[in-house]
Amino acid sequence: MLNRFNLHRLVLTALFAALVAIATMVINIPMAATQGFINVGDTVIFLSALLMGPKVGLMAGGLGSALADLLLGYSHWAPWTLVIKGVEGLVAGVLGHGVYRQEERVSGRVVISLVISALWMVVGYYVAGGIMVGFDVALASVPGNLVQGLGSAALAWPLLQAFAKMKL
Repeated sequence: MLNRFNLHRLVLTALFAALVAIATMVINIPMAATQGFINVGDTVIFLSALLMGPKVGLMAGGLGSALADLLLGYSHWAPWTLVIKGVEGLVAGVLGHGVYRQEERVSGRVVISLVISALWMVVGYYVAGGIMVGFDVALASVPGNLVQGLGSAALAWPLLQAFAKMKL
């Protein structure tokens, strides 16, 4: 396994997953209506996906975010989060990693990949919330999730600019 997925990548993936969990846990605002919270973990998901690619974005986003849910007492959200945030990282990586690495800057195409990923997260949590607490109640989470996703994309932008020349 280490031939295909070398130790360096494995360590960076674990580091990004831990950073996602920390970013999610340190800055979070509870949302009483849906029993969830707003956080900045998506910023680190976007960084991992664009710097390292879709596989790392998938694993760091899904595992790091689900771990944060478990540690913060939101275990009822952890399975949903594992999938939603994992796919968010995958989408950001598939759409933006190659463009970002080729252009070595945050272009309009990279920003679009972040926006699409953030919108996936909003839709994913709306559907998950609808199944868990009802679609009318879940609708209340949409504005907060939009702020979280688009705000995280905005926070990722200057960080990505700073890391653009790094070879991870």
